[in-house]
Parts: sequence; C-alpha cells; structure tokens
Amino acid sequence: MDSTLAPDASQLKLAPRPLAIANWLLFVAGMVFLMVVVGGITRLTESGLSITEWNPIRGAIPPLTNEQWQHAFDLYKATPEFREINGPAGMDLAQYKFIFFWEWVHRLIGRLIGLAFALPLAWFAIKRAIPLGYGWRLVALLLLGGSQGLLGWYMVMSGLVDRTDVSHFRLSAHLLLALFIMAALIWTALDLRQLARTDENRPARLTRAGLVTALILFVQLLLGAWVAGLNAGYVASDWPLMQGKFIPDGIDWTMGASWAFTHDPYLLHFLHRWWAWVVVAALVVFARKVKPIDRQASKFIHRAFGTQILLGIATVMTGMNIVLAVLHQAVGALVVASVTWGAHSYGTPRE
Repeated sequence: MDSTLAPDASQLKLAPRPLAIANWLLFVAGMVFLMVVVGGITRLTESGLSITEWNPIRGAIPPLTNEQWQHAFDLYKATPEFREINGPAGMDLAQYKFIFFWEWVHRLIGRLIGLAFALPLAWFAIKRAIPLGYGWRLVALLLLGGSQGLLGWYMVMSGLVDRTDVSHFRLSAHLLLALFIMAALIWTALDLRQLARTDENRPARLTRAGLVTALILFVQLLLGAWVAGLNAGYVASDWPLMQGKFIPDGIDWTMGASWAFTHDPYLLHFLHRWWAWVVVAALVVFARKVKPIDRQASKFIHRAFGTQILLGIATVMTGMNIVLAVLHQAVGALVVASVTWGAHSYGTPRE
C-alpha cells in the first residue's frame, strides 16, 4: 500500500468519532434516567425541601460534624414544611438526615451528570472528534443541563417561604425538562449511530405522526407531574372507579373551570387515569407505523406502555405504595425513551 495514501497517527486522532460520541450520550441519558428515578423517591419521601441552600460546589459535601448537621437542621426548621407538618409530628435529627440524604443524592447525581457531559465534550472538541453539524447540538444540550439545575433550585424556592410544598407547576417543568433532555440525548445519539453506520450525515426528522404521538404523551406526563405535586394520587384507591363512581365527588368548581383543571386533585387524578387510554391508543397506532421500519423499537413501545398501565393501576390500588410509585415514574421515563426511539426510526431518511 502506498504510504502517501495512508493517514498518519495525527490524522487518525483528529478524525470524527460518531460512534464513541453516541455511546457517551447514551451513557449520560442513562444517568438522567437515574436522576428521574431518584427525583421520584425524593418527591415521595417529601425530601425535596430538606436542603434550604443552593451551593453548586460546596454543597457536594454533606454535613460531616454534629454541629454542621444541627446547622442544616436549624435552617430546615425555619421552613413552613417543618413548622406546620414535620415539627408538630416530632421530627428529630435522625429523621431529618433521612430526607436530607435523598435530596443530597438527587443533587449529587445532577452534579455528576454535569461533569460526565462537560468534560468529555471538551475532550471531543479538543480532539476535533465531533462530526460536522453536531457541535451546536452538544452545546445546546450542555446549556439545557445547566438550566435544569437552575430550574430545580427555582422549584425548591417555591416551598421555602409561604408554602409547605413546592409549586406543582415548577415541579412539572423540572420533570418535563429532564425527560426532554433525556429524549434529546437519545435522539442525537441515534443520529450519530446512523452516521457511523452509513457514513452519511442524514439526521432523522420529527414526522407529523411522531409529533402528534409526543404531544399526546406530553399531556399525560404533565398531568402525572401535577398529580404528584398535589399528592392527588391519594384521593382514591379503587379502580377503575374513584370512590365507587366514574366521576368522583370532591371536585371543586367554585373557583372556575381553569382553576379546577390545573389545581383540583380529584379532577387531575381523574384526567390522568382516563387520558392514559388516549395515550395507549396513540402508542398502539404509532407502534404499528414503526413496526415495518424498526421491529425492536415497536416492541419496546408496546412493552413500556403495557408495563406502565399495570404499574399505574397497582400504584393506585395499593394506596400509593412507594416502590410501585417509583417504578411508575421510572417506566414513564422508559415510555419517553421508547417513543423517542420509535419516532427517530420512523423519521430516518430512507432510500
């Protein structure tokens, strides 16, 4: 072989590495999934307001001495949640450490995600390994991750002064942005895998079928986040009826329909239950469209939403068992991942 035609070592180092970047992005998406799961535990254990300060760097180290623990506990004692709920219930320092742990782990995973994204991104950029057209997408993902941290603190702030809980609007924004980031990571990784496989830079497009399916799923995710934020899952433990009726008693219409549709726990629980079947119908139709193109993605969609429906019913009928509730949120994230995979396959350019 003519040595003049063979690339030297420096050229090899500077060559784009779409497969390596795709695998890295999927790893980060897995970390975001883990953070969503831990976020669910944090919510269900009422741990989210246990850390009342936002120190992105120093906050990575938890209290180490008894004095530091007492200081953190004293700050928490000034919150409405402690004064009105946990204080009268007799919360002591040991119980405080439990809720502190989950919020600290949640924030720690966020910090680790930031490092796991920013450092490899810098390395790939220095090595000029990022394929043409993907640099801006990776920077956008980095900025989205940073905004997620700010949004998380904005959410916590809503429960530190006048409320005993965080705003369910801010909670839903925090969760939905996390799921959007996870989906964007997966989508970009699949584009890069396609580039590595075909050596053609032809990113997938979001088709109308994929967009409609995603919007229908978005409504259900939003309702689920509001149900979680308002503790609406506890208003009924029977299924398919609520309190023995199709439409439950207790819906408060006195403040108007717009307030009821965004604040009433009975109505939101009812809507979350029954919009789920609209989602199922949409996913069945979409999975059938995807099947001839990507059979594995179609199977993943069916398995994810089937498992999610069963977990949702079980969660309600067990009175919000924490293990089932966490699994319900986790599989909800897998439904998002499955739809992302299916939408990408359906929108991939084909000859």
